[in-house]
Amino acid sequence: MIKTITEPAREISVRKETDVLVIGGGPSGIMAALAAAEDGLNVMLVESRSFVGGNMTIGLPILGFLGQKGNQIIKGLPQKLIDRLKAVQASSEHRPCPLHMSLTLVEPEAVKTVALQMLVESKVDVLFYAFCAGVVMDGDELKGVIIESKAGREVILAKTIIDCSGDADVAYRAGVPCEYGNENGGVQPPTLMFCLGGVDTEKLRTSIANEPRTYLTDFIPAEYFGQNNQFVLVGMRNLIKQAQDDGLTLTTERTILITGLRKGEVWVNMTRVSGVNGTDPGSLTHGEIEGRHQIIDIQKYLIEYVPGFENAYFLKTAPFLGIRETRRIQGQYTMTREDIMACQHFDDAVAVASYPLDIHHPQGGGCTLEWCGDCYDIPYRSLIPQKIKNLIVAGRCISTTHEAMSAIRVMAPCMAMGEAAGRAAKMAVRRGIQPADINVKELQQELLEKGAYLRIAKEELAS
Repeated sequence: MIKTITEPAREISVRKETDVLVIGGGPSGIMAALAAAEDGLNVMLVESRSFVGGNMTIGLPILGFLGQKGNQIIKGLPQKLIDRLKAVQASSEHRPCPLHMSLTLVEPEAVKTVALQMLVESKVDVLFYAFCAGVVMDGDELKGVIIESKAGREVILAKTIIDCSGDADVAYRAGVPCEYGNENGGVQPPTLMFCLGGVDTEKLRTSIANEPRTYLTDFIPAEYFGQNNQFVLVGMRNLIKQAQDDGLTLTTERTILITGLRKGEVWVNMTRVSGVNGTDPGSLTHGEIEGRHQIIDIQKYLIEYVPGFENAYFLKTAPFLGIRETRRIQGQYTMTREDIMACQHFDDAVAVASYPLDIHHPQGGGCTLEWCGDCYDIPYRSLIPQKIKNLIVAGRCISTTHEAMSAIRVMAPCMAMGEAAGRAAKMAVRRGIQPADINVKELQQELLEKGAYLRIAKEELAS
């Protein structure tokens, strides 16, 4: 039986009143805040950590800027961030990838600095070290968010609120119906990324290119490694099996490696902790402990079995566990697997994505990938929750099925959703209306004018 106590009622001080409040400073939150602040609105961004960037800071490449036909489908503000990173040699080009469609390598520490610079330049009021702890409601209308920090509990009131928490923290607390995982409640397992130095990446890639039968990769042809100095490697299942037979404990079927922008650095995406609930601190703590334990044998495997790692040494662990899936809101429209595989067009499209269905199985170390052959739209209705007014949701917790979420969850589509959400919030505040009631054609027009990509021409919107 769970014990409970009754907390006495108390007054909570209002820290700030703002036009637009963004909760979460990851890829979608950064873009939402920048878009909302573009013409002078008061915008506040609240982030629980000491930096912005979210999953861009844990060693992952940004996936999804290019479509399955090689064209760039994520532009606008996300591209402006990449341009700023390139200016300080902290981002690669958008590189076609046979498996992931495209990858854009970024330097994690630079992301923290450059993204924050952009927010400060845009006069976004950034608040670190504060969690969303509750909401302020007036009937079915969200009026503000209760935050918790070392300063205690405070309230931020806002005319429009954007939930970019990744976990639907605001939406869930406001009473938006949410779903979790697949039909059995299973979610894609998280990964604790880590980075090794001293890797001979030239030896690694030439070994794959010259000995493809020994170093077999998934979906990515050996020639790719002969042509690319920086790359993502997925495969070498036979080496993992050999290492397992020799007594090493490895929880994934595949070797997944990402070369860093710095010479000799490789990020490793191979820990898997099944059953972690990314919305429960105890479960997250278990994930961190188990992830660090798994790193020991993974490092041994790489040094002893994979070419180029003979002299590798440990550099760093990601600052937090990489969560693939938690809550998803029920919105005005729920994207499905069928929408993605049919390359669906929507009249209210506010972003275009092309990343495949990519489900890391909730149990075991396997993964399922399916490609649609082109790209698909993300509709505005999937960002608008049921029942609750004055709230927009952007990022991996929008309204999708478990399967569809596996495709839209990667960073470039999340960034595009964030820009759309920020521009929609700005329109709602300027017009004094609910986000659900904005003119989506006007939103699409603004997105196109500001450089975003949609599968619709400006002339069509004008007609």
